[in-house]
Formats: sequence, structure tokens, C-alpha cells
Amino acid sequence: MASTKIIIRYYLIPLLFLFASTQCEVTSLNVSTLCIKEERVALLKIKKDLNDPSNCLSSWVGEDCCNWIGIQCHNQTGNILKLDLQHSHICTNVLSLSRLGGKINPSLADLKHLSHLDLSHSDFNGISIPEFIGSLNMLNYLDLSRSYFYGVVPTHLGNLSNLHYLDISEAFPTLRVRDISWLSSLSSLQYLNMDYLNITNSPHELFRVVNKMTSLLELHLASCSLVSLPPSSPFLNITSLSVLDLSGNPFNSSIPSWLFNMSSITNLDLHYSSLTGIVPSMRGKQKLCKLKVLNLSNNFLTIDIAEMIEAMCCSNQSLEFLDLSQNQLTGKLSNFLGKFKSLFYLDLSSNSVNSHSGISGPIPTSIGNLSNLSSLNLEGNMMNGTIPESIGQLTNLYSLNLLENYWEGTMTNIHFHNLTNLISFSVSSKKVALTLKVTNDWIPPFKYLTHVEIRGCQVGPTFPDWLKNQIHLNEIILENAGICGELPHWLYNISSQIVNLDLSHNKINGYLPKNMNFTSSNYARVDFSHNHLKGSVQIWSDLSAFYLRNNSLSGTLPTNIGEEISHLEDLDISHNFLNGSIPLYINKIQYLSYLDLSNNYLIGEIPEFSMGMQSLSIIDLSNNRLAGGIPTSICSLPFLSILELSNNNLSADLSFAFQKCNWLQTLSLKNNKFFGSIPKEISKNIPFLSKLLLRGNTLSGSISNELCHLPSLHLLDLAENNFSGSIPTCLGDAHGFKLPQTYFNESIYSFEIQGFVPYTRHTELVLNGRLVEYLTKMQVHSTIDLSKNDLSGEIPVTITQLIHLGALNLSWNRLTGNIPNGIGLLKDLEDLDLSHNNLSGSIPTSMTSMTFLSQLNLSYNNLSGRIPLANQFGTFDASIYIGNPELCGDHLLTNCSSLLPGNGEKERKHEDSTDGDDDKTGRLGLYASIAVGYITGFWVVCGSLMLKRSWRHAYFKFVFDMRDKLLDLMAVYMARVKRRFGLGRNCEIESSIRLK
Repeated sequence: MASTKIIIRYYLIPLLFLFASTQCEVTSLNVSTLCIKEERVALLKIKKDLNDPSNCLSSWVGEDCCNWIGIQCHNQTGNILKLDLQHSHICTNVLSLSRLGGKINPSLADLKHLSHLDLSHSDFNGISIPEFIGSLNMLNYLDLSRSYFYGVVPTHLGNLSNLHYLDISEAFPTLRVRDISWLSSLSSLQYLNMDYLNITNSPHELFRVVNKMTSLLELHLASCSLVSLPPSSPFLNITSLSVLDLSGNPFNSSIPSWLFNMSSITNLDLHYSSLTGIVPSMRGKQKLCKLKVLNLSNNFLTIDIAEMIEAMCCSNQSLEFLDLSQNQLTGKLSNFLGKFKSLFYLDLSSNSVNSHSGISGPIPTSIGNLSNLSSLNLEGNMMNGTIPESIGQLTNLYSLNLLENYWEGTMTNIHFHNLTNLISFSVSSKKVALTLKVTNDWIPPFKYLTHVEIRGCQVGPTFPDWLKNQIHLNEIILENAGICGELPHWLYNISSQIVNLDLSHNKINGYLPKNMNFTSSNYARVDFSHNHLKGSVQIWSDLSAFYLRNNSLSGTLPTNIGEEISHLEDLDISHNFLNGSIPLYINKIQYLSYLDLSNNYLIGEIPEFSMGMQSLSIIDLSNNRLAGGIPTSICSLPFLSILELSNNNLSADLSFAFQKCNWLQTLSLKNNKFFGSIPKEISKNIPFLSKLLLRGNTLSGSISNELCHLPSLHLLDLAENNFSGSIPTCLGDAHGFKLPQTYFNESIYSFEIQGFVPYTRHTELVLNGRLVEYLTKMQVHSTIDLSKNDLSGEIPVTITQLIHLGALNLSWNRLTGNIPNGIGLLKDLEDLDLSHNNLSGSIPTSMTSMTFLSQLNLSYNNLSGRIPLANQFGTFDASIYIGNPELCGDHLLTNCSSLLPGNGEKERKHEDSTDGDDDKTGRLGLYASIAVGYITGFWVVCGSLMLKRSWRHAYFKFVFDMRDKLLDLMAVYMARVKRRFGLGRNCEIESSIRLK
């Protein structure tokens, strides 16, 4: 909305004045001039071939064609000099949307003296640009832009050597240039616009040709499929280039330094150009002193924002428009920012690519010097500190966006003191440390506020009364704002103009109001979720989205729900206390996109869904008390992608259900009473299935090989059923389980629209006996859970091919054989449960390489041998091995010296016998070495003392001396201790008594 306002204010309004003045000039010059008959006939032929549904050429009658609209003649010869058929120039009815179309008659070539031709903004419905236009060699102005031409640009345009202005741009890439060489003939060209043309020549050839246009002032090559930028300047011969637009090209390269060395440039646009890396240093260059517009948004550029601002801070301060949004800028805003006195648009939003980078620090107080600033956008950075009061000096500011930063402190009346033109105000703090505190009687200086958005800030406890004076409000977003109490009545009065009302995550109580009056012209979105509202559900007509999630609403759903809100797209009344059945008329909401009635107390059957509900893509009725089967009309919904029916009392044979549910991605039927087998031909009928959750039913039969042919399947939960037979060996070929977790992030993301509440996708998995709920934007494990069934046979070796599997649970079955030796290939596995089976053999040593493994359970099997100790195996609790009496290890009670590897009893006895002999031999060797050591030590020391008297005397003298020294040291130490603890006096008294 902000960018639209800027375009209207600074571009469209001047153009409208230009068009008006041009029209006045056309009529004034033709008062006394009669046109030439041959040229009038040519014009009538041109008119005949044109489609003019708005009758814009109604003035083309009579003899004097010089007075016809869009025509300008030479004031002496009467020759037609100008033909201007641009829609906005010739249609007096400004509300007319139908443009000129049809085809261009070759009689146009008869206007030999034509110097100005404008056929722009027409609708020629895919015809080619006529080659005969190239014969109008007197043309100096040619505008064919945005007229839905198609095909190849004719090289004949190169004959127009007098052209100063050429615009053949399109709104879509429908035109292409095969040979760019014809441009080199247009040496007098000052303006060239080829936006959205598919230029098949290499960028090197293109720039080589452009360099020959020495008079060029403006060059527009946006979205021309250019794949590289030259490392050195391609405009060596062009010294006066002031406007350069290369936006929207997939350069995928670093930004060259020559772009910042063009001293004549006033407008540089490189947004959406896939530029990467560090912006070349601009310090001390002072080359961009004439720059008025700089747009580098939506790239991957890195630079210190303070350095860039200081480098552009030239003495003339010409900069008016600066957009550096959606990059990877770092650093803090410099106080030099306040020197850009001409700046009216500043967008530095979305530079925080992660939680550790982005523009940081506070807003400099010098921002109050930007008296011309109209739009300020700092959303999505790492900025912190208090918001300066000087921001209230920006008298021309109409859009202020401070969302998604780390603000703290308080905003008061002073921050808005002179913001008389404010139209849009947005602020939020990730720390929830910002308070908006104004006086109770405050009347804002602005009167035309239409959008207010405050998230994660303290506004309450009462509803902000200062909003009731804003009679133009159409968007009110006060999410997580600490508001308590009931909704104010003045809010009902302005409901007819509301487009978006979001009061979610507050503590608003009372009854859901009945008298909200929204209008069909707005189709408002209303979000009251996560509050304390009570009472029955109220139906307000003309809504497009209604969110009442997590309140205390009760009663039944209105039976006329489908008739009152027929244009509703999103309906979420989950996590309330609703009872009764789902009304049949709900199928009359033909635009409904998602329906979430989960976590209530609804009963009865699921109603049939109308064929007219062509947009319904999400149905969540989980955690209710619904009974009966699944309506056969479910698969008639052409775009159904999520079906959540878990935790109900539903019962049906699934064997032949879900025929041709072509777009279904999530099928969750957990904890119901479904029977039969996995749906037949599931890979054919549900080809895009990614999550199949059938836990807790009474399904039987074998696990179908059809599951292996679902390319996107990455969550498979068939636990707590009656499946039998073996695990399909083809499961190792299932493509979805081989993909990393990050690949599936988007598959559980909400359908997010800025400012609107999406459906909260959720997936419940049982991991290590715990129920884990994955919500929006959480990484979800690729999971296979076949536990608590009646499966037999061995674990397929092919399962080790699922290298990105996150969780595997095969517990409580009758599986036999060994754990596959290659199981260590499952490097991403975090949860593994093979307990309560009949597995045998040893624990593969390859499992020690599974460094992400945090939950392991191998209990109650027939495993044997030593437990590996490497990596995390040394940290696992001994309980995960219980029920395997032949396992041994350092942290088990069973010592491996008493249990040795082997499969047969005979072999174990033989090994025990051999081991016993080894133990006896070892003990004999130990005793012998002790005896030899004792004898040697005794006679070397004691024997020498016994045989030589002088040695004996010296030895005992040394022992007695050491004893005396130790006793003296102990006495001194004890005396110090006694003095330290005040025992000295007692000691002195005791000594005197002893002396007496």
C-alpha cells in the first residue's frame, strides 16, 4: 500500500498534468489548420480497423482532421505530425477501462511527415509489430509499450535513424529480440525502454550495441532475461546516462564496482536481480552525488548500512528514494541519515535473514531532520532500543512501519506530535517490551488513519479509545496487545468500513457481539481467536474469513450458516465447546477454502459436501464425537489437500474409500473405528499423498506394496491396528523417506498472507511413547511407525536405504532375525524402537555412527553379545536393553566375562571350558610373579641391612629423624589452629596448671 501511494504521488500525478497539458496543446494548435485529404483518408482507414468499444475516437468526423482528438498538424503545411492514441489521452471518460484494439492498417505508412507516434496501452491481442512502421523515417518519438504485441521485434525499426525516444516495453514477456544489431543505427536515441522483452543475444552483444548510442540518457532493460553483468563499465562512450534500470534480470553474480562510479547517474534500479556478495566499498568515492533514486531491493547483497549512508551523503543531498529492503545488510543506522533532506521514501525492511544478522541498533535521533519523508519502513530487522521522539517531527510522513524488531521502552503522544498526514502505522516488538502509553483524553493529530497494526506490544488493559476518532479506519490489528474487557460499542459503528479486524491473543471477554455490520464491498476478515469470548456463534454476513479459535463459545452452529455467509473463504471455530451436529447448509458456502471445527463436542455424521464447493482444500474435524462413515462426496472436492478426522467415533471399510482424491496430501484418520485394509490402488487414487496417519483403528491384512509407489510419502503411521504379514521390502525404495527433513518444511507451513491468520497445520506423532505435536513451521520427522500390530518375518535390509528417516518404530510385533548390519546408514535417525519382538543376534556396531540417535529401545528381544560403547551408546540408560538376558556390557549387571558370543549351547560350553583353562594358566603366572617379586624385594632391602651394621644404623637414624621433624611440624600447626579459633587462652591456662 505504501509503494502504491508513492507511485501515485510522485509519478502518476505529474503524468496526468503532462497529459492534460499535451491535450490542451493539441487543440490549441489546430484551430485554423485544415488537414491534407490523403492523410485524412489514411486516418479513417486506420480508425476502421481499430476496435473502439469506449467510442474514444468519436471526434474523428468532418473534414478538418487536425481538430480530431489525438491529432496534431503542422500549423503551416497541415501535415500530420503527431498521432497519439494512448487510451488515457484520447478517452474523455476516465472510468472507461476498454482500450483500443484490433489491428493497425498499413495506411499508417502514408503519414510521411509523422514525427510522433503513440499507440501505447492498447490491446492488439497478440498481433506482431507491423514492419511498415520502419518506413516512417521522420519519427523521432515512438511508443508501442504495453499494447499486447507478440512475436519478434522487426529489425526494420533500425531504419528510424531520427528517433530520440523508443519504448517497445511490455507488461509480460510476449515480445522477443533475435538480433539486437539494428539498435546501433539509432545513434540519436536518448530514451530506450525494452522492459520485459526476451533478448536472446548475449549481454556482451547487447551492451556493445548500446554503447554506440552516445546521446543516451535513459536505458530501461528490466526483466530482459540477461544473465550476467560485465565486470567493467559497458558505457564508455555514454557520458550523460542518468537513468539505468536493469531490475528483474537473473544475473546471479556479484555487483560490479562500475555501477557506483557513474557520476551522471540519477536513477539506478537493480531490484530483483539476484545480485550477491558484498557491495564494493563506496568510501571516499563521492561518485553518486546526483543520485535521486536507488533501488537494490530483493537481492542478496551485504554491506554495512552506516558505510553506505555516509558514502552517499554528498553536499547536494539529492537522494529522494532509497530501497535496500530484502537484502543482508548489517550495522547500525548512522546519524548521517539526517542529512538526506530530500528523501521522501526509505525502505530498509527484511534484512534480518537469521536471528544473528541484520540492521541493528536504535533509530538515530537525526531522523527528525527528514522533513520530506513520506514513507519509512524498518520492518524485519534486529533494531532495538527506544524509538526516538524526534520521529514525531516528520510532518509529511504518511506510512510508518516498525514491525518485527526488538523495540523497548514507551511510545507516547510526543511520538505522534506532528504526524498530521499519517495514514498507516505499524509496530511490533519481538521482546514484547514496548508499551504504547497515551493520555486518556489524547486526540491524535492525524485524521486520515486507515491502517493501524500493533503486535506484541502493551496497549491495554483497556481498548485504545483514541481510535474511535479515526473515521477512516479500515484495518485494525491489535494482536497480543494486553487488552482486557469487552469490545467497545463504537467498534460496531465502524464495522461497515472494516476490511481486516484482528484482536487475537488478548483477554477480551464478554459475549460475542450480535450487531456487527460488515458490507459486501469489503468482505472483511475478522480474527477474535485466543480470547475469552463466550456465548453462541454469531453469523455476520459478508465476511471472507472468520477466526474464533480458542475461546469459550458454546451451543450449536447456526443452521443457516451457509446462507448468511455464502462468500466465506476461511472458517475456524476450533478449540471451543460447541455441541450438536454440523449443519447441512454448510455446503452452501461455495467459496469456502478451509473449514476447521476441530476440538469441540460435535456429534452426528459428517454432512455431504456439495459439488459447488470447488475451492475447499482443508477439512479439519478432528477431536470431536462424530460418528458414521466418510461421505462419498469427499473426493468430489477437486482441490482437497488436507483431511483431518482423527479422534472421533467414525467407522467404515476403508478398502474402497477415497477413489480419485487426486490432490489429497494429508489423510489423518487416527483413533477411530475404521476397518478393512489400506485403500486399494492408493498410489493411483491418491498420488500426491505425503502423510498417511491411520493409527488406532482395526485395520487388517498386509501392508500394501502400493505405499512404496507414493513419491511424496514421508509420514506413515499404521500403529495399533491388526496388520499382519511381513514388512514390504520395497519400502526401502520409497522416495519420500530418502529426502531430508528440510525438504518437507513447506508441506506443513500455513498458507500465510501478511496480516491474515492462516490455517494452523498440525501433525501428531507418537515418539518414544510420547505424543509430539508438530505445528506450523516446525521441522517434522520423516517417520515410519508400524508398532503394535501382528507383523512377522525379518526387518528388510532395504530399509537401511532410507538415509534421511527421522523415526522408526517397529515395536510390539513378532519380528525375527537380526537387526540389519547396515542400519548405521540411517544417519538422520533420532528415534528407534525395536522393542517387544523376537529379534536375535548382536547389536550391530554400525549403530555407533548414528550420532543423531537420542531415543533407543531394544528391550524384550533375544539379543546377545556385547553392547557397543562408542559415541552416545555410553550414555543410554540400561533399561532400554531389559529383557535381553544374553546382552552384556559395562553399564549392565551382566558382565561380558560370564557371557560370550555364540549361537549354540555346545559352542558356549566349549568356549566356557577354554576360557576356564585360560583363567587357571593366568592365575598360576600371577602367583609366580608375586613370589619372585617378594623374594627379590626382601633380600635387596632387608638382607643388605641385616648383613652390614653401618647401613642398618644409618637407616634407623634416618627414620627417627624424620619422625621428630613430623611431630614438630604437627605441634606448630596445632598451635596456629588454636590461636585462630580463640583457643589460645585456654591453652595457656592449661599449661600454667600443668607447671604448678
